Amino acid sequence: MRRWAALVLAASAARAGVAVLRATAPGGAPRWQRTNHTGRTVTLYAGPGATLGTVLAAGRSCPAAGLAILAGGMCGAYDDIAGADDPKRGFRAHLAALRDGDVTSGAVKLFGISTAGLVAGALLKERALDKVLAGVVIAGAAHMVNLVDVRPGRAVCATLALALPGMLREGAAGEVAAATAGAVLAVLTDDLAERTMLGDTGAHALGAALGCAAVLAHGRAGLVAHAAAVVAAAVHGDRVSEVARSPVWG
Repeated sequence: MRRWAALVLAASAARAGVAVLRATAPGGAPRWQRTNHTGRTVTLYAGPGATLGTVLAAGRSCPAAGLAILAGGMCGAYDDIAGADDPKRGFRAHLAALRDGDVTSGAVKLFGISTAGLVAGALLKERALDKVLAGVVIAGAAHMVNLVDVRPGRAVCATLALALPGMLREGAAGEVAAATAGAVLAVLTDDLAERTMLGDTGAHALGAALGCAAVLAHGRAGLVAHAAAVVAAAVHGDRVSEVARSPVWG
């Protein structure tokens, strides 16, 4: 029952957040608009809405997860705003720029989400190694969802496919997964219809939520497997992103 309550709360809060943003458009409508790969104008309302819904619902059952999700959304929001015109993509480009003294929005996002993941991991696990592994899983999952957010519906469908099985878990793990699924369901239709998009805000928040659900559900062996998966995705991230953006996938 608590899992379904988390799903409903997340969906309701996400829809309300999107509705408020659509009605008020803080800073003016152009700030919330982007042009997608087909040349259509889409809004960024889904990202903050999904973040709000997930934070509220997941944070009720697991405050540490709420912290990680909020941090992921905030770092993503900074990149959505400050990095809108930055052509740099991928870890290598941002780290190279940082080496040259250029602190990009992507670098801020990278270190901010990594720090938040480690803090959340430290709160969620007891043993030192497990704390580190949990931090890697949370931060890596946030990045992984962002990697696939290159076409309408990609990130939301991938997140939903991973969150729904997680709802079968008992306790906080199932509730965090349910919160993630609820937030996704609230924005799914508009995302698929190319009316709105998650942006870095929503992608990183939802990814962090998936990571937290995985951390809550697994012990040492599961953490090692998940950490290996997200690290592999990060190492090959530039390649994965290029393939996802190619016409083959379009």
